[in-house]
Amino acid sequence: MTDSNNIKANNKYAVSARRDVVTSLIVIFAILMFVGTGGTVITEAIASLSGYGGGSDKMLVSAFLLNIALILFGWRRYRDLAAEVTERAAAEERAHSLAVTDPLTGFLNRRTLTEKTSDMIATAQRKNKSTAFLMLDLDNFKTVNDVHGHSAGDIVLKEVAARISKVIPPNNLLARLGGDEFACAFIFDPDQPEMVDRIADDLIDSIAMPIVENGNHLVVTTSIGMARFDFESEGVDVLMRRADIAMYSAKKQGRNRFCWFDVSMEQELQTRNTLESGMRSGIPAGEFVPYFEQQIDLATGKLTGFEMLARWESPTQGLVSPEVFIPIAEETGMVGDLSLSIMRQTFESAKHWDPSLTVSVNISPVQLLDPWLAQKIVKLLVETGFPPNRLEIEITESSLFENLSLAQSIVGSLKNQGIQIALDDFGTGYSSLAHLRALPFDRIKIDRSFVTSILENPESAAIVKAITGLGDSLGMPITAEGIEDKAIENELRNLGCAKGQGWHYGRPLSMEQARKVLGQRNLLPAQPLDKTEVDEAAEVPADQPQLKAG
Repeated sequence: MTDSNNIKANNKYAVSARRDVVTSLIVIFAILMFVGTGGTVITEAIASLSGYGGGSDKMLVSAFLLNIALILFGWRRYRDLAAEVTERAAAEERAHSLAVTDPLTGFLNRRTLTEKTSDMIATAQRKNKSTAFLMLDLDNFKTVNDVHGHSAGDIVLKEVAARISKVIPPNNLLARLGGDEFACAFIFDPDQPEMVDRIADDLIDSIAMPIVENGNHLVVTTSIGMARFDFESEGVDVLMRRADIAMYSAKKQGRNRFCWFDVSMEQELQTRNTLESGMRSGIPAGEFVPYFEQQIDLATGKLTGFEMLARWESPTQGLVSPEVFIPIAEETGMVGDLSLSIMRQTFESAKHWDPSLTVSVNISPVQLLDPWLAQKIVKLLVETGFPPNRLEIEITESSLFENLSLAQSIVGSLKNQGIQIALDDFGTGYSSLAHLRALPFDRIKIDRSFVTSILENPESAAIVKAITGLGDSLGMPITAEGIEDKAIENELRNLGCAKGQGWHYGRPLSMEQARKVLGQRNLLPAQPLDKTEVDEAAEVPADQPQLKAG
């Protein structure tokens, strides 16, 4: 309520109070008059009403009757006033409750939690104790809402609140901060932090138990971030922020677990925020560029194409690996714009290569949830003039678990344009054979984890051999990733792998380096090199092998 509303309400109550005081004085005066005159007037009043009384007596009777009317009025006004006071008190109690608690769970809200946590910290410090603050976020709660509806989500939230209440020790603070996020605080002995660990474990176990509603088993888990307030801490806001940071760290580590806050988490978050900010400005600025890893025909040694890899040429961070920025791009929703930007650069450059060379592009699992992905890729091909039959889209097995039907639709649209589809990281998922049957793949790529250990690990060798045989029986050529030396290349060739890629054939190349390699091998027919470019093409990096033109 604003200050002006408070002033208006106080003025209203003041006027009402003054009116009630005046009414009360009138009633009291009427009662006194009735007591003073009632004994002599009652008999005369009866006679007057019967028509026997005198004129002066009638005046006294009228005054008497007026007293009775005032008493009746006062009694009725008193009754109405008592009802109004009761209703006003109930309304004020309801308003106060709504202002400090969450109406669904009865827990405190965020604002009230902050105030009461400050009081709890002061109490703990007087007793030389510590305050533990726990931030809880439910995992998979969105799935419950999406599949079973928001009414089921409300049931889950109320049940989770009840379970939290049973686990947290007495004299605690419990709050729902909004959505599926809860918080709690309690005092503990600083020499026994393991007690807080046990409470966190109990919370995780309790919340993970299924909630049965209308025959449905509603299952959620929780990620918990924990921070403690000791004498050197900086305040309740810092305490809550640290617990929040620790909670996101628990989610990052796999969810359904707890993490204590550590200073390194805050440093990592600051680094991440710096990277995210740089990415938001770097994508439209063209700082993200394609690099190219060579793909070789193992039977002939010819260069057949490249896999496009993303790199960030940051003006402040230098050359940043995709292992750093791709997770951030996926979490923030920037991966789509980033990928399309790099693909456009790739298509513009690669359309001038020899027509026999292909380009492989890896699609993020997040992108595969975009129903317009196929149209966006085709639009890029049309705008850049890159032939669809020279493009190979790589899809990882893990990306198919989220929405297989949508993936089938996207793959079908791409195949209709003549684009090739490869199943990447084959062997690392859980439904490889089912996916091969469900989607019209043109190629299988063996994950590098099997390839790099093929000479030392018999199991890896057996897996590679099995995948190669499977591809041969299905008519799908095999590409092996992670070829690091000649011995691995020979083994893969003996097993029947069609293509290979890896550092044995050189490090990933920038666009300029790729043009030099192709120029040296006379694979740039669309753009003949001038004398300067011929001289530059002779300066091939030392780690590039002399490959045959394909």
